[in-house]
Amino acid sequence: MENKQLAGLATQARLLALDAVHTANSGHLGGSFSIVDALTVLYFNTLRVDPANSKDPDRDRFVLSKGHCSPALYAVLALRGYFPQEDMKKFRSIHHHMSGHVEMNHVNGVDMSAGSLGQGLSAAVGMALAGKLDGKDYRVYAAMGDGEIAEGQIWEAAMAAAHYKLDNLCGMVDVNGLQIDGPTDKVLSSAPLADKFRAFGWHVIDVDGHDFGAMAAAFDEAKTVQGKPTMVLLHTVKGKGVSFMENQVGWHGKAPSDEEYQQARTELLARLEA
Repeated sequence: MENKQLAGLATQARLLALDAVHTANSGHLGGSFSIVDALTVLYFNTLRVDPANSKDPDRDRFVLSKGHCSPALYAVLALRGYFPQEDMKKFRSIHHHMSGHVEMNHVNGVDMSAGSLGQGLSAAVGMALAGKLDGKDYRVYAAMGDGEIAEGQIWEAAMAAAHYKLDNLCGMVDVNGLQIDGPTDKVLSSAPLADKFRAFGWHVIDVDGHDFGAMAAAFDEAKTVQGKPTMVLLHTVKGKGVSFMENQVGWHGKAPSDEEYQQARTELLARLEA
């Protein structure tokens, strides 16, 4: 798919996510808007999946370890055809199934539920190892946040992935530089991140997380790597696409007011028309 088409789909996903969070008056837009471009590339360019056969045992898998960014994944899944876009209006409603963290038992297309941060890479390692043992050729992808990787379980999983030579595994870190308590380099710095993953035995690719062509090329490169897992470091902007949300730590997890909602919609619709 052409980069222009991917950019349009990502903007549509931001609009769906914005509507869902505003309707629910709850949710995480900052991290959703930083990762949604990568998810768009995955689901419309990279993953071997079929919404009409969402439980195909030979499909590629995706794990959103930073599961509170469900507005991004749900929106992309809706656009990809896993469920009606109207379902986004049910987000975080106690009466419906679109929970605040991604949930695999009730939301079609979600391959792994998420709750506590730090667990997703372990799940992805298990999926990738199972694929190897079963002689399957599916690939597994996992997305983490740059605040989340302070969790020790991430690094245990990273060691295991390299030990078992899981070249069918591609991780990614949303490196937007902000987490709930402030800048990641102030809360607990993970630098030098690329060197750390290389030291743990991973092939590492640094890429602009808003450059659709560069991300598509990175995911293609990951498919060619043999004998080790790949980690794609997505350098992104938290709140990308809405001027007053960009690089603002306060937009980690809050809903926009009616006025902010209208301004955000105006900006996103302008991007879509452009």
